[in-house]
Amino acid sequence: MWLKKLLDFSTKPLYNSRYNLGEKMASKNYTDEMVSQMVENYQEQPSMDTVHELAQAFGKTSRSIIAKLSREGVYKAQPRTTKTGEPVVRKDELVAEMATILGIDEANIASVAKATKADLKFLVQRLSSFV
Repeated sequence: MWLKKLLDFSTKPLYNSRYNLGEKMASKNYTDEMVSQMVENYQEQPSMDTVHELAQAFGKTSRSIIAKLSREGVYKAQPRTTKTGEPVVRKDELVAEMATILGIDEANIASVAKATKADLKFLVQRLSSFV
C-alpha cells in the first residue's frame, strides 16, 4: 500500500508507464468525412469495383473497407457463384427439389445426397422433364 502511494507521487508513475494509462492509446482509422464518402460512393454503385477504388483512394485494404461498410450497415455481400458463373446450389437443395417432384418426404431419399452434384443435377433435370 505504501509503495503504491510512493509511486503515485513520483513525477512519472512507474506502474502506469507500463500500460500507458492516461495517454491516448489508438487513433481512429477513418474520419467522419471518409466514412460519409465511402457510404455515399458505395450506395451509388454497390460493387467490388467500388470497394477496390475506395481502398486505393484511402490507402486501406479492401477487407478494411468492407468491414467498415458492414459496420455502417451498407455493405451487401455479393452472391456466391461457381466458376461458370451459375449460382451455388447445395446438394440438400437438389434432394429437396427431387422430393418435391416425386411428392415424397426428403427423409425417405436422404442418402441420395451422397451422390455427386453432377448426378443430382442430372436426376433433377430428368425428373422435371417427366412431370
